[in-house]
Amino acid sequence: ALCSRGARGWIWSGVSQRSGEEPVRVGDGEADRRRGSGRMGDPMITTPPGLYYISLAYVASLFPGAWVTRIAEAFDALCTTALLRSTNVIMAMICGVLVHDLLLCIRPKIGKRKATAFAILVALYPIHWFFTFLYYTDVASLAAVLAMYLFCLKKQFWVSAAFGAFSILLRQTNVIWMIFFAANGAIAHAQYLYVKDNVCYENSELTDKSNKEASHMDNKTTAPGLRRRRNNNPINKREVVSESNIMYSSFTEEIWDAIFKLWNSKCEVLIAFIPFAMVLLVFVAFIVWNGGIVLGAKEAHVVSPHFAQFLYFGLVSAAALLPWHFTPTRASDLFHWCRKNKTYSSFAILVALGLSLVAVHLFSIAHPYLLADNRHYTFYIWRKVIQVHWMMKYILTPVYVYSWFSIVNILGKSQTRLWVLSFVLSVALALIPAPLVEFRYYTIPLVILVLHSPVISNVKLLALGFLYAAVDFFTLAMFLFRPFQWQHEPGTQRFIW
Repeated sequence: ALCSRGARGWIWSGVSQRSGEEPVRVGDGEADRRRGSGRMGDPMITTPPGLYYISLAYVASLFPGAWVTRIAEAFDALCTTALLRSTNVIMAMICGVLVHDLLLCIRPKIGKRKATAFAILVALYPIHWFFTFLYYTDVASLAAVLAMYLFCLKKQFWVSAAFGAFSILLRQTNVIWMIFFAANGAIAHAQYLYVKDNVCYENSELTDKSNKEASHMDNKTTAPGLRRRRNNNPINKREVVSESNIMYSSFTEEIWDAIFKLWNSKCEVLIAFIPFAMVLLVFVAFIVWNGGIVLGAKEAHVVSPHFAQFLYFGLVSAAALLPWHFTPTRASDLFHWCRKNKTYSSFAILVALGLSLVAVHLFSIAHPYLLADNRHYTFYIWRKVIQVHWMMKYILTPVYVYSWFSIVNILGKSQTRLWVLSFVLSVALALIPAPLVEFRYYTIPLVILVLHSPVISNVKLLALGFLYAAVDFFTLAMFLFRPFQWQHEPGTQRFIW
């Protein structure tokens, strides 16, 4: 908290000039407030005005008098760049609370202290932490997606769908995560209804049986001085738990079981999840009306088969979650897992390596923004790592494959194979169409990985937290103390993610 407060003060007081995409976003946010509408004036804006709505509500709550009296001049004077940036600080705090509550909901035995430690770790994650202090959509987008997930787990589907709709107003690709949560929520809800119906049916049968036995006993004389024992059934809760943790012998059996249970409770599931369907229909109508998913700068954000982006996410996420993936123990676990399933694992590794080589050879896109914008760290990673030698992108393919195998293996320990497959497909749908390599796009799936990764020791959490803090201080120092100029554009430029 002290580090974040100090960084916030340095950035806001020392850097009043807008950085990165802020000139476009802040300028359009100010115009949006003057118009009092949700329409965007800058054609370079690619996302809907969800962040401006949040800023509007936030500023109005701080200065209700100026809002009520509609004194435009006073309102604009109060609404500075620093105040707009502070919107994301509030959103980051909400993200921390949501991560804490989600962990307690997903794994109730984790404990509040451990959940708090994980929430702090997510808050320190360098890319999330850095954009907490700038006027970008990423932090608010993460908050909306996490809120959608939490309320879906709590079976408050209308509230979850409302947050899903708002998350799409922050970033259009969040519709993929809404479908992911809704689909898995529907399967879980169908399983819950199936278990509930079975338990109710078994309880009714047991009740009828006990009533018959009781009536039969009533016809007999009871020995004097003896009390008749009540027939209790303590097995109901055990049945619910065992039914909810079914182990499937094959992936095909799991799929058919999910289809059977969904069909068995189709009416209840459709009624419960109709709000998600409504949001999806509105989104499809928007795409048809808009002629695409992107609002502005469509020529620079054309949907492209960027399969290498999928591989980049695997490596970046595994590296960011170092104690889970790149340790001798983890490598040993994966080796033993491969030895248990030699034929299957060998085939899977060969196919993954082959597809990865094809992806980096044919579908590794160098976007003009990536090649030209030397403010972003991805510019230097691309030049100094991936493009340092023509063989480098091929040499990295085993690391990509290892990273994804580790991710899938870890998720498979706590989730069903259907859930893991849907997660992988969601990541692919969210990232592959994006031609630009942006680590900001990886934040939401990475946080979902953290939520479903096994609990690690406090020492490892502390070490990773210190590593994140070191990267945070480095990027902060580069942002504040290493400004530079562009000859073709006035103003000071700064290093950002």
